[in-house]
Amino acid sequence: MSVAQIVAVAIAAVACVYDVRTSRIPNFLTFGAALLAIAFHTFSGGGIGATPSLLGWLIGIATFFPIFALGAMGAGDVKLMGALGAWLGWQVVLLVALYGALAGGVFAIAVALRRRYLLQALRNVRALLAFWWFNGVRPLPELSLDATDGVRLPYALPIAAGLLVTLWV
Repeated sequence: MSVAQIVAVAIAAVACVYDVRTSRIPNFLTFGAALLAIAFHTFSGGGIGATPSLLGWLIGIATFFPIFALGAMGAGDVKLMGALGAWLGWQVVLLVALYGALAGGVFAIAVALRRRYLLQALRNVRALLAFWWFNGVRPLPELSLDATDGVRLPYALPIAAGLLVTLWV
């Protein structure tokens, strides 16, 4: 594994600890990691360069931003993807997003089953799709992260799983 990959795994691991314990991923971790990545890739002989690192950050942010904008994901998760993109580049972060989304689906089903919330989750999906059909794709306040009665998934875990699968494959 390269230095950038090792650092990305460490960042994801720290984000998981914060997300599980506090339901937050701190800005000093995400923004600090992104700035460090850009500096590393700019000044290191083994780096990918400033432009690919910045593009990786941008694409990382863009992958999950629409889900955040709909109220279904926290900003820390989006910024974590940006930090990983800055370390790994845009092509790799797209794979992390894909595998992370797949892992997120598996984790969500497992959490819903464990908390006996699966039927309610399926009803919520149906309600959300109906709302979008009649009102267009926009946030549904009752089903956003701000709603207090929903089960939450610390999404740093699926992102980390997506990262590990990406690096393994």
